[in-house]
Amino acid sequence: MNDLVLLTETLVKSLVKDPDTVSVKEFETDEDCILIQVMVDKDSMGAVIGKDGNIANAVRTIVQAASYLKDNKKIRINIDSF
Repeated sequence: MNDLVLLTETLVKSLVKDPDTVSVKEFETDEDCILIQVMVDKDSMGAVIGKDGNIANAVRTIVQAASYLKDNKKIRINIDSF
């Protein structure tokens, strides 16, 4: 598992009540971009997104900063519920 995916998973699992329901997968979109798909329980969406999307944006910022330190790829994080 990619370090960025592991970082994303750790951050999101720390935000939800039931960390076992979190699923994080990586998809290569092209050579300069990585798509990280985060699936959480619909009851946990509010905790992951936050008011006005502030928590989701903070997670994206942290993971993007880690990417710039490592391999300088653009990161896209999609958060969805099931």
